[in-house]
Amino acid sequence: MTAAAVSLTPARLRPADLARLASIGVRTRRLRSALSALGIAIGVAAIVAVLGISSSSQAGLLNEINQLGTNLLDVSTGQNFSGTSVPLPLAAPGMIGRIGPVYDVAYTGSLANANAFRSPLIPSINTNALSVDATSLNLPGAVGTTIARGEFLNAATATEPVCVLGAAAAQRLGIDRIYPGERIWVAGMWFYVAGILNPAILAPEIDDSVLIGFAAAKTYLRYTSVLDGRPAVGNPTEIYVRAQTDQTTAVYNVLAATANPENPSEVNVTQPSDTLTAEADAKGAFNGLFLGLGAVALLVGAIGVANIMIISVLERRSEIGLRRALGATRAQIRAQFLTEAILLALLGGAFGIGAGALATAIYAHTKHWSTVIPTLAWAGGIGAAILIGAIAGILPAVRAARLSPTDALRTA
Repeated sequence: MTAAAVSLTPARLRPADLARLASIGVRTRRLRSALSALGIAIGVAAIVAVLGISSSSQAGLLNEINQLGTNLLDVSTGQNFSGTSVPLPLAAPGMIGRIGPVYDVAYTGSLANANAFRSPLIPSINTNALSVDATSLNLPGAVGTTIARGEFLNAATATEPVCVLGAAAAQRLGIDRIYPGERIWVAGMWFYVAGILNPAILAPEIDDSVLIGFAAAKTYLRYTSVLDGRPAVGNPTEIYVRAQTDQTTAVYNVLAATANPENPSEVNVTQPSDTLTAEADAKGAFNGLFLGLGAVALLVGAIGVANIMIISVLERRSEIGLRRALGATRAQIRAQFLTEAILLALLGGAFGIGAGALATAIYAHTKHWSTVIPTLAWAGGIGAAILIGAIAGILPAVRAARLSPTDALRTA
């Protein structure tokens, strides 16, 4: 051969060169790029925040349940066949206390016709959804709460017109501390306030209650029953049982028959920790709505990226024509614009993950939860951003690749 063959094979575009080339469009049009990535950022931030706050909430609630124990059982009044509420027997707390693995039994009795007010000047219709309950003296320890202000009832104050407020009851009555002589109007007479409870996570009904002693309820509010033909204190309506943790299920199975041997079917037995765990799981069901809103924001962002990339193709016809004239293939042009769209979406996704994580951390801090960002949140955000960028960039990339060098240079 007298002449060497000349190779017309175009140079390969390495990934690093492709990334650098795609970043030029982003760096030279910063404001436009930021605005087009904003929709992606908002959508990803919404997804991360929803999943993060939900996970942090569930973790916080489950942590509280574990700290308070899963061995609390709740026995309450049931209904007979006619739908009438059936009171628990007076002897029910004592009988339950004789179950071997049970080590603590506390109980309350609801005074259905008694209401509590800040003063007698409050209209009787404004009850603030408060209940008045008689209580045993060991209630706080049994339900896993403590005294926030003042002190709980004792053997002396339980016989007098003295009360203790649940956390929500105190807030609704406008009482945040105990002053000497502090009192409220209960069922037509003054009751002195001895203390305020912290929230009872496992027994939220306690939070709405004004608690008085059974003896005081009998003496001042006529909460009575009959035992062996003689007046006695009123029947319990709720019994809180603490059992050895490894025997909780066994105790659960015999509680109804022990509390009311004659009619065990008229007794309700629940495990509050199971109820709260189910509630924590149920909260995740509402995530779908907010994730849908995040998906809408992602769709809007994808449309914005596609629009910006189409405009970019029209504005950069001379660049496309020059690169084609210098030997760039259609595939390389297509890869350049597709990579630019993915880069735009990826930048929006990264910013959205940061914003969503920050929102989760702030909200979790205000609720005193540990911050939990599930892997699905940030990995899903990045994955969604890349996918949306790719989908949004396909049409502009194909349009750019179809331009011939002569047409692009002539119409530039």
